[in-house]
Amino acid sequence: MSSFKTLDDLGDVTGKVALVRVDLNLPMKDGSVTDDTRIRAAVPTIVDLTEKGAKVLLLAHFGRPKGERVSTMSLSMVVGAVEKVLGKEVMFVPEIAGPVVEQSVGILRAGDVAILENTRFWKGEEKNDPELAKAIAANADFYVNDAFSAAHRAHATTEGLAKLLPAYAGRSMETELTALDKALGNPVKPVAAVVGGAKVSSKLDVLKHLVTQVDHLIIGGGMANTFLAAKGVDVGKSLCEHDLTGTANEILAAADSSGCTVHLPYDVVVSKEFAANPPSLRTCNVHEVAADEMILDAGPAATEALGDVLKTCRTLVWNGPLGAFEMVPFDAATVALAKTAAALTIEGTLVSVAGGGDTVAALNHAGVAKDFSYISTAGGAFLEWMEGKELPGVAALLV
Repeated sequence: MSSFKTLDDLGDVTGKVALVRVDLNLPMKDGSVTDDTRIRAAVPTIVDLTEKGAKVLLLAHFGRPKGERVSTMSLSMVVGAVEKVLGKEVMFVPEIAGPVVEQSVGILRAGDVAILENTRFWKGEEKNDPELAKAIAANADFYVNDAFSAAHRAHATTEGLAKLLPAYAGRSMETELTALDKALGNPVKPVAAVVGGAKVSSKLDVLKHLVTQVDHLIIGGGMANTFLAAKGVDVGKSLCEHDLTGTANEILAAADSSGCTVHLPYDVVVSKEFAANPPSLRTCNVHEVAADEMILDAGPAATEALGDVLKTCRTLVWNGPLGAFEMVPFDAATVALAKTAAALTIEGTLVSVAGGGDTVAALNHAGVAKDFSYISTAGGAFLEWMEGKELPGVAALLV
């Protein structure tokens, strides 16, 4: 990976104004924040800057107001939650540019923090309007991007500002980029990737890219059924995109030519209905799935074999569950393989990087999220990184 500047490269910033792009797109219920994970992710950067004496202006979007002021999407609603996590008072500024921001900066003392209004209230934000970026930049001395989760979008506050002000990666961004570089940029080989989830169609680009990058590709979830069908297996009533079997075969051929071994389950857990612990539950060989049955998880023999594969690898990238993990007992394969990956990580033989909403939920469910080397909470950005795409918000930071 090309180099980028971090907060360690900052000189004396006492009294200087920092525009810090963070992720405050928080889950809310009845006007209160229900999960402060994203606030906590931004704390190291905010604290680092306030301790250095900078005036910190936080920039973030919230929801999809589509360029209009929507009172229920005002960032004023998250100020209390941010104050609670930071343990200090935070000013709210109802604008992102212009004289109101300028006056607020004048009131702030060195080491103070303010949250500017939802950047998406302005149409120019999502259009990456250079005039809007210029107006925002006018009130600051430097820019810090600490929102990897928004780095796949070329918006005024994720990309535009980095071209106008000295730009740095925040602590959370720095940690993420370093972890991702270890996972696919410059990984220790052999590398394994677990890609699960319901549909092949949502992860076509990921699969096409990964077969050229990794040594072992483990395919799970509903998408495994499409690959099994492509190989001539009758998958019964299972979730399967039969129209994509040709594409699946192309991916298998590409894997073959680049020396990547694709792993599909050879024993599976099936049922006639999708319900917890159904009476029709059984484990069978993939060639024995009845016409009225559906595959809902990888079987124990396949899962054990996949664990053996991970033991031969040094790096793992994980995105998506192996089965319908939300319902017992179809979480068994995901939990077992996640525990194996966690144990290898603790031993120090495996670097494990995981990302995506379902993945984080599955690893938390398995009780091993804390044992992985790194877990990315970024959904779209993590997926685009797995597709090998350039992320505009990251590219803008590179020197």
